Amino acid sequence: MNYKIVVDSCCDLPKEIAKDDHFSFAPLTLMVDDFSIIDDETFDQADFLKKVRESKNCPKSACPSPERYMNDFVGENLDVYVVTLSAELSGSYNSAQLGRNLYIEEGGTNNVHVFNSMSASCGEALIAMKVKELVEQGLAFDEVVAIAEEFTQHMKTYFVLESLETLRKNGRLTNLQAIIASALNIKPLMSAEGGKIVKLDQARGVNKALAKMIAMIKEKTVDCENKILAIAHCNCFERAEYVKSEISKLMKFKDIIIVDTAGVSSMYANEGGIIVTV
Repeated sequence: MNYKIVVDSCCDLPKEIAKDDHFSFAPLTLMVDDFSIIDDETFDQADFLKKVRESKNCPKSACPSPERYMNDFVGENLDVYVVTLSAELSGSYNSAQLGRNLYIEEGGTNNVHVFNSMSASCGEALIAMKVKELVEQGLAFDEVVAIAEEFTQHMKTYFVLESLETLRKNGRLTNLQAIIASALNIKPLMSAEGGKIVKLDQARGVNKALAKMIAMIKEKTVDCENKILAIAHCNCFERAEYVKSEISKLMKFKDIIIVDTAGVSSMYANEGGIIVTV
C-alpha cells in the first residue's frame, strides 16, 4: 500500500524529512494589509516579519480550500494521513475534513484520516514524523491512526515569545496589558492545551521565561529516552541552540531537533519566538 502524509504549511518539518516524496504541503495564505503571501517554498521570512512590524494591523491567514486537500487524496491504493494545525486556531482542520467528506461522497476509495494536531509548528511535525515511523514499521492504516491519535493526545507544546505585538493586534491582549508587559520586560510562558493558547507563567526577560519553560518540561515529561523533542524558532537560531543545550544537561531525549518557522508559525511566534514540543 502506498501512502501520503499531507500537512498544512504550519507544519515545520526538518528540511531533510520535508524532501521525502511521501509528504505533500497544503499552503495557507498570509495577509498583511494589502499584501497576500503564499506560505510555500517562496516564503521570505525576513520580508514578512518586516511587513508585520511596519503594519498597525494584525496579520491574518486563510486556510487551504477543501478542494486543495481533496486533490491530495486521489491516487491508486493510497493511504492518506492529514495533519493540520489546531482546529482552535485555524479553519485548516475543518477544511481538510470537508475535503475528505467530499472525496468519499464522490466515490473515493482510499483511506483518509485527518489529525487535529491541537498544536502547531513543530507539534505538527512530530505527529507527521510519528505517522511516517509507524507506516514504515508496516502497521495497518487503522493501527497507525490509533497510535498516532494517542500520541497526539499526550503531546505537550510550550512557547515563549519575544514580542507580544501579534497578540495585542489580534485582541488576545489589551493595549494596556501589552504596554505594561513591554515596559516591565515581562515574557509569558504559554502552552497549547486542548488546542487553545493558555498562559502558564511569566518572567522578567526571555532567558528567565525560557528557564521556567525548561523546568516545566523536565517536570512534566516522562520516558524522555524514547521521545523526540522539537524546537522551532523564529529567526533566533542561537536561542534555540541555547534551549537545546540546557535541556540536554537535564534530560536525555532520543533526539532533539531544531527547525526554523515558516510563514504561519512566524506569524504566531513573531521574531524571537521559541516553540518546544515533546
